Amino acid sequence: MFKKHLAWAVLPVAAVALAACGSSSDSKSDSGSGSAKNAANKTMAIITVDPSNPYWKAEVDTAQAEAKKLGYKTTVNAHNNDQTKQSNFIDAAISAKVSAIILDPAGAKESIGAVQKATSAGIPVFLVNAEIDQQGIAKSQIVSNNSQGATLGAQEWVKAMGGKGDYVELFGQPTDNNAKVRSDAYHGVIDQYPDLHLLQKETANWDRQQGKQKMEIMLQAHPNITGVIAGNDEMALGAIQALKDANKLSQVKVLGFDGNNDAAAAVANGEMVATALQPIVQGSTMAVDQADQYLKTGKTGANAEKQAINCVLITKDNAAKLHDFVVAQ
Repeated sequence: MFKKHLAWAVLPVAAVALAACGSSSDSKSDSGSGSAKNAANKTMAIITVDPSNPYWKAEVDTAQAEAKKLGYKTTVNAHNNDQTKQSNFIDAAISAKVSAIILDPAGAKESIGAVQKATSAGIPVFLVNAEIDQQGIAKSQIVSNNSQGATLGAQEWVKAMGGKGDYVELFGQPTDNNAKVRSDAYHGVIDQYPDLHLLQKETANWDRQQGKQKMEIMLQAHPNITGVIAGNDEMALGAIQALKDANKLSQVKVLGFDGNNDAAAAVANGEMVATALQPIVQGSTMAVDQADQYLKTGKTGANAEKQAINCVLITKDNAAKLHDFVVAQ
């Protein structure tokens, strides 16, 4: 897992300066002439996962606002991790001859073909939030530093657990590399404590309702658990609801990941130990800015195609400062 991330350019949360980032590692297809031709359309296609989830809604809202500020029109579609839908939206963007595509991909392996299709059609693709398992096709791949964020969260959760107890895990969407990276980083910390025992692991696909349902199932099998680790806030919030319904929340320590408003409230009132804020507002802004830079100059202005932004641990100490995926200074 950690070997995989050696190729990423890791950015601190405050780093947003793009144009002055130095040399670009864009592929040979980065030619100013093709970029200028696409820029004439002045439309960016934004393809996300599921805007009913507050994290992806923030992704879309931020990308739209930044594109509008830079003078672009936008189209928005959501593939709900369905590769066929994603491919259809890519085809539509190609037919519309959009300037660029901002894509949150539907699977690391599954999205390679869709990104290649757009690139081959002369439309640059900029990935945000999730990666694909190949470089040199997309112009940028911008994600949160999931390993770093999960490590911080796990350390805080272990402290709350007192280094011992029986716990369960809610795992995210299996085709999304972020799910495995977070889980692996959690266990990189937790597995060092022999008195912490994982009793069951269930996939809940980043979804609150599925998180609740899977938590109910695990509570039936393990009524005396004392901890829950979840790959994102939505699953964690679903687990919290199931624990409330069973009158067991007071005895269970829950860990989330994302930093949405509901999770911040849960941390503030003691229902969740912590969450790791994914700086999706910064990441989405960067994706649109790099697309604009590329369309104007043939280069993104970034030092590398793959870029990771550090997460921020959200605890009771700073939960009140978190709103819409931004921590107030």
